[in-house]
Amino acid sequence: MADLDEAQLDAIRRDPDFVLLTQTRSRFSWLVTLAMTAIYFGFILLIAFNKELLATRIGDGVITLGIPIGLGVILSTLVLTGIYVARANSAYDALSDRIKAKAGAK
Repeated sequence: MADLDEAQLDAIRRDPDFVLLTQTRSRFSWLVTLAMTAIYFGFILLIAFNKELLATRIGDGVITLGIPIGLGVILSTLVLTGIYVARANSAYDALSDRIKAKAGAK
């Protein structure tokens, strides 16, 4: 792939599969980024403006509501990463393989 000339690179850039790959990957990346940003900043805003809610004890113990919510923020990162990786391994890799096959055939 590294030995492609400019004409071959232009052909790849115009390939409908390449256009589809870049558009869908970009759109999905932004969606995941916005979701994680909303979760993270939502938690930070909750800390800033509703400390009482986070300080609410769960049952008679010392655990407050802030602990499971904070863990939820961390777990949401893992879940969103897993979702992205699963999509990349299925849809994006298949498109990449098709593009590479076309580029190798030329």
